[in-house]
Amino acid sequence: MSRALIIGAGGVAGVVIHKCCQNSEVFTDICIASRTKSKCDKFKEELQGKTKTNITTAQVNADNVPELVALMKEYKPDICINVALPYQDLHIMDACLECKVDYLDTANYEPEDTAKFEYSWQWAYRERFEKAGITAVLGSGFDPGVTGVFCAYAQKHYFDEINYIDILDCNGGDHGYPFATNFNPEINIREVSAKGSYIQDGEWVETEPMEIKRVYNFDQVGEKDMYLLHHEELESLALNIKGIKRIRFFMTFGQSYLTHLKCLENVGMTSIEPIMYEGKEIVPLQFLKAVLPDPASLGPRTKGKTNIGCIFQGKKDGKDKTYYVYNVCDHQECYKEVGSQAISYTTGVPAMIGAMMVLTGKWKKPGVYNVEEFDPDPFMEALNKWGLPWTENFDPVLVD
Repeated sequence: MSRALIIGAGGVAGVVIHKCCQNSEVFTDICIASRTKSKCDKFKEELQGKTKTNITTAQVNADNVPELVALMKEYKPDICINVALPYQDLHIMDACLECKVDYLDTANYEPEDTAKFEYSWQWAYRERFEKAGITAVLGSGFDPGVTGVFCAYAQKHYFDEINYIDILDCNGGDHGYPFATNFNPEINIREVSAKGSYIQDGEWVETEPMEIKRVYNFDQVGEKDMYLLHHEELESLALNIKGIKRIRFFMTFGQSYLTHLKCLENVGMTSIEPIMYEGKEIVPLQFLKAVLPDPASLGPRTKGKTNIGCIFQGKKDGKDKTYYVYNVCDHQECYKEVGSQAISYTTGVPAMIGAMMVLTGKWKKPGVYNVEEFDPDPFMEALNKWGLPWTENFDPVLVD
């Protein structure tokens, strides 16, 4: 018997809800809560009668700690799965602390007014979570999330030390629009238009946005252009994986996407600085989000596959070793199963699995942790079972 409070009602939340309902032995009860209760009710209507999981819904403003606390005190969840916006992480963590509820999210906190995402704000909660006797799992999506579990798995089974990690995130999907983002446009565009960075010998090395480009031939997708981005899991992996000399993160983008983004950037539409428009203050990026297609609407239109994984170079028994582990996910298969495209699917499934790890006691210890700090084996097993099977390659093509 366990109760999960799911905060958020977007594309990723939809996958988490579907997956919890498929896994009703662990998730006997779920409460879906969001600012817009009608979105939560829609999920409930769709799934009720098709699952043994008991579903309730609630209206809550995730920016309002007293409202969150009131909901938690009324519903009494065993875990809170945060699939709201990264700006709301700390409010939800505050409420979990007050109510002594375990916490899990898929993306680290970033302040709304600066496009700066790092773990320091959430790591600052470690001692308070320890004292409260509750667990917080940070970044249990795909990247961050599965990529961290892949790293822990490689470290546990194949290496004495890992010196180089390249995380490759390829979306070979096509939605047919001239320009759209596969997840929340505000977060997506902030991420892509920020400076890139990677970790070399314990130091951050900063690059201009999209400055470093490589071409890689991805299994089941083909050859794609990929660009070095800053990504949050680099920060925790550099601390938690032994022997690291360099970690990089690459993501694929098509030329059309980059051209559109450049134009929007040049005219100021990607700015997060408020401007006055007809006597009202608006944030250009938020306005742009309102005119772009909703990522949740891309599901039925998107064809193709994603391929996300990690390439490792290191040492085992004094010898050089390479290893590549990745998942390939089909957009249309995901849509058939849970009504979403693969980007939401690859984030939502690991969020459910992470929550299951905590609820079944496999990942339960007081404090604030990143996924690679836990035993990867049960999570890796669950990926194969719940829709994200992985493939290993012991002689991969390396990224220069």
